[in-house]
Amino acid sequence: MTLIKALQQPQTSKKEKVLLTGGTGFVASHVLDSLATNGHPVVVTVRSEEKGNRLLQSLSHFGASKQVQYAIVPDISTKNAFDSILRDHRFTYVIHTASPYQLSFADPINDCLNPAIKGTTYLLDSIHRLCPSVTRVVITSSSAAIINPPNHRDVYDESSWSDVSWEQAMQPEHTYRASKKFAEQAAWSFLEEHNPRFTIATINNTYTFGPLSRSLANSAKFSSAEVNTSNRRIWDLIHGKWRNPDGSAFIPSTAPVFTFVDVRDVADAHLAALTAPGQRYYTVGGFFSNYQIARIVDEEFKGVLGGDVLPDLKGQADDFEEDKHWKFDVSRSEKELGIRYRGLRESVRDAVVSMLEFEKGTAFN
Repeated sequence: MTLIKALQQPQTSKKEKVLLTGGTGFVASHVLDSLATNGHPVVVTVRSEEKGNRLLQSLSHFGASKQVQYAIVPDISTKNAFDSILRDHRFTYVIHTASPYQLSFADPINDCLNPAIKGTTYLLDSIHRLCPSVTRVVITSSSAAIINPPNHRDVYDESSWSDVSWEQAMQPEHTYRASKKFAEQAAWSFLEEHNPRFTIATINNTYTFGPLSRSLANSAKFSSAEVNTSNRRIWDLIHGKWRNPDGSAFIPSTAPVFTFVDVRDVADAHLAALTAPGQRYYTVGGFFSNYQIARIVDEEFKGVLGGDVLPDLKGQADDFEEDKHWKFDVSRSEKELGIRYRGLRESVRDAVVSMLEFEKGTAFN
C-alpha cells in the first residue's frame, strides 16, 4: 500500500494538480519550490517515510507545505508502482525527475538502466491506463542524451542524439549517459506506439550547479555525501580539497564536460514545459571550468573561508579553450520556455552560500 502523508491538509486550489517523482532529488527539490510558489497542489514521490517527513519539514519553513503531500514509492522500476497514486488523484500534469545519477555503477542494468528505462515506461503506462486527466508529462532527461564525446558536433541542439550503444552501457563509465538516452527514447517510442491523451516534453540539462536541495536543510544527517554530483566540485573546493599542503593549487581537470546550467533555471524550464510545445529542450547556461569556479570562489569568499582553505591560483592555467570547444544552441528553450539563463558567478556564489548555511544548520532560519 502506498503511504500518502501531508503536514497539513491541502487547501482548495484553482491551480492544476501535479505529480512530481523523485521529490528529494536536487532538481526535483527546486521544481517543487517553483510549483509550490506558483500555487500548484503537488504529490511528491519519495522512497521512504523519513525522506518524506524531511521534505515536508523543510517546506514548512516558508509556509509551502499546505499544498504538498508525499507518497512512498520504494522502487520506481517496479511495474504498477505508481498505480495507487494515479487512481487516487486527478492530476493534470506529471513531472518525472526520478532516475539514478552517479558516476559509476557496479551493476549497470539493475542499478541504473532498469530504473531509468522501466521507471519511465511503467509510469507512462500507468498514466495512460489510470489517469485520463493528465495532459502533459515532463521528463528530466540530460545533455548526456544529446552530446557525443569525444566525436563532437560543431554545434549541439535538440536534434542531436548520443550515439552510445547498449554494449557500451555495460561499461560503468558509460552507463549513466546510456540510461538517459535509452529512457528518453523509450518515452518518445511510447508516445508513438500508444497515442495516449497526454503529450511529452523533455528537459535536457547539462551539469547543474546552484543552491542545495531544500530537503537537506536543518537535518542532523546532512553530510557531504548528500551534495549532488555536479555541485560536489564546489563543495570539495570550499573544504580545502583543491589545496596542496604548501598552499598551491590542485585543480582537477574539468573534462569531459565544460557546460553548466543553474538548477533554478532547470526548475523554471520544467514548469514552463507543462504548457509549452511538447518537444525536447536543451538547457545550458554557459561554459565553465574548474579554474573559473576556483577564481569566483576566491574573489567572493576568501575573507569568509579563510586563507588556509582556498588554493593559491597564481600561475594556474584555465583548461577551457573556447575557440577549440564545440558550441551549443539553446534558442528553443529561451524562446519557447522564456528562460533567461543565470551566469556562472551567480550560480557558484549561491551554491557556496547554501552549502555554508546548510553545514552550520542555519538554512532558512
